Amino acid sequence: MKKQFVDTIKAGDSVEDVFVLYECSVATKKDGNPFLNITLSDRTGRIKGVIWENADQLSSVLAAADFVRINGSASQYMGNLQLTIRQVEITTPEGIDAADFIPATTRNIDAMFEKLVELVRNKMKNPHLLGLMDAFFADEKFVRGFKIAPAAKKMHHAYLGGLLEHTLSMAILVERLGGHYSGIDMDMLLAGAVLHDIGKIREFDYSCRIDYSDEGRFLSHILIGCEMIAEKIRKLPDFPEELSLLVKHMVVSHHGTREFGSPELPKTIEAVLLNHIDDIDAKMNGIRDFIAKKGLHRSWTSYHNMYGRHFYRGRDGESPEPMPQNGEEPAEAGWPDGEEYNQDKSGI
Repeated sequence: MKKQFVDTIKAGDSVEDVFVLYECSVATKKDGNPFLNITLSDRTGRIKGVIWENADQLSSVLAAADFVRINGSASQYMGNLQLTIRQVEITTPEGIDAADFIPATTRNIDAMFEKLVELVRNKMKNPHLLGLMDAFFADEKFVRGFKIAPAAKKMHHAYLGGLLEHTLSMAILVERLGGHYSGIDMDMLLAGAVLHDIGKIREFDYSCRIDYSDEGRFLSHILIGCEMIAEKIRKLPDFPEELSLLVKHMVVSHHGTREFGSPELPKTIEAVLLNHIDDIDAKMNGIRDFIAKKGLHRSWTSYHNMYGRHFYRGRDGESPEPMPQNGEEPAEAGWPDGEEYNQDKSGI
């Protein structure tokens, strides 16, 4: 049973336990001799480490490793916690509880999925789009993957169940934001929210860590998602060709710019709005997670490299007051009532 987790390690601690070998690379010391830079992970986070001896020999041994048992000590290096590893050996997955190593949503996955299906079936009026949604919801293999897949490797919803959590949150934002503007095809916007990231089911490998699959590296979730949609549409009689193009365009353009990975720019009002809803939800999740975990002083986080700033945590050093818990909001606001929906109190 695993006893030491990344988020409990402090400078001066001796560390001896099993971790996922997240990354491993050979570097060179000032004297020209090699050493290993490694990153270890578990469900609570990641920590950097160095191995000074036998780097060449160990790098070839560790190349195919998933789990490793290490013996070392923790210290501060340039303001960051780092492990100096004295011993490392490959450990087989037998007897290892995967839940110790891959972070997962704290929310009730089945309840989130039921809420998403209910929202789609209650709100969507276009029979062709509703038929497409039902084709995915009736696909047991798709549903299994959709419930457990992460939404990203690092930046937002980067945990098991993250894709479903992100999708449901976006579907609710569609209802709240899309209705503010006239002339919006709400069915198309809702379909885009549900389908925009479905390719991530196959883009990521999440057997022992969250990383890209071969298919994901070759094709990306955008192309994979379009293929999945095309496969379902081929089995639906009389699905309009223009509607098919519009749905795929929502997926192809949802990153907003080519710089951020969209093959095409958003070219419909619904695609523009989907891009911004996706951006809002991803950033809010990523920033709030950072605020919760990255306290430097009482009131401020450490420096966020991507956003180029510190974030204020409040005068008492606590994270900003969370958004209402799923089961605590009024029913008309979109989240379901009931303790069974979300068993923690962290909000969304």
